[in-house]
Amino acid sequence: MALLKILRASQITLPAELRRQFGLAEGDYLEAQATSEGILLKPVAVVERQKAGKALLKLLDRVHAKQPASRLTDQEQEQLIVKEIKAYRKEKQRRSHA
Repeated sequence: MALLKILRASQITLPAELRRQFGLAEGDYLEAQATSEGILLKPVAVVERQKAGKALLKLLDRVHAKQPASRLTDQEQEQLIVKEIKAYRKEKQRRSHA
């Protein structure tokens, strides 16, 4: 168990062993969460919104260009998407309870 000290400006330093174990480096983000046992720090990935948006549009252009035109109406497409999402969630829930 590592002992941390709160420094000036409420900063803490994570021991090198923990940083290596979780692949953390300067500038990485941690999410702090209050739990019944104390404070839980979890590494999180933060993506710049504009950069992520551009990457998503680029990917959508690649995928969309390869798809044939749909014969379904917009409403039929939306219903199909909802059906697939529900099936995915049901399968995910089934796996998590297995």
